[in-house]
Amino acid sequence: MPADRSEPQPTGRLRPPSLGLLLAEARGIFELNASLMLSPLLMRAPRGDGHPVLLLPGFLASDLSMAPMRRYLRELGYDAHAWRMGRNLGGVSRMRTALRGRLAEIHAATGRKVSIVGWSLGGVYARDLALQVPDMVRSVVTLGSPFANDVTATNATRLYEALSGEGVEDDPELRAAISGDLPVPATSIYSRTDGIVNWRTCLLRPSDIAENIEVRFASHIGLGVNPAALWAVVDRLAQAEGEFKQFDRSGPFAIAYAAPENAQL
Repeated sequence: MPADRSEPQPTGRLRPPSLGLLLAEARGIFELNASLMLSPLLMRAPRGDGHPVLLLPGFLASDLSMAPMRRYLRELGYDAHAWRMGRNLGGVSRMRTALRGRLAEIHAATGRKVSIVGWSLGGVYARDLALQVPDMVRSVVTLGSPFANDVTATNATRLYEALSGEGVEDDPELRAAISGDLPVPATSIYSRTDGIVNWRTCLLRPSDIAENIEVRFASHIGLGVNPAALWAVVDRLAQAEGEFKQFDRSGPFAIAYAAPENAQL
């Protein structure tokens, strides 16, 4: 699809978030508490149509990190699924077969296309799955996922490479594909105050089926439990299969979302 507008792309190397932002990641617990307090409001979100949703955790996280979101989705009528692969130790190339198998399992069991929600590295996996088997994927939503621009600009790059055995720049063709346009609707949710991932690495090229949503003041480790981010996720999932329209920022958490034109580099 031709883009309605495009994000300007930075040149040169990007830097990981500052030490101050990294230390401020501890506020993630407050984002979880905010969601718990605002649960009556969150339950006013559009109801789901029962289609399956696969949730993929971030680097070093497990299904436990996605438990609040899975519960929320199920309460709204979605068929939410865990990834069931233990702790995410990384490896985009190494994990491809197992992830494709898990997606195929859910697709076969439900007979429906699967939406994929990926947090951080999980979002990178989600985008790769959409490229591999688009006939099984309904939509992709990523949360603080570093898939674009200079993907080395995170505070977890060295640890990722050490534990996964893969360099983030080892396969430039794969990296370019994941950062490009997807054949399915895609939403990237990010925050400029992310202390782990440089927010510029989360920007996709907006188009008729792709968009960026900036959540103000969210942390990286709190993005998956942040009330405004949760609302945006379920709002995107509530769209009918084969349909897509840009996110409406006028909802109950409107103050938490930056206007699209503010997502300038």
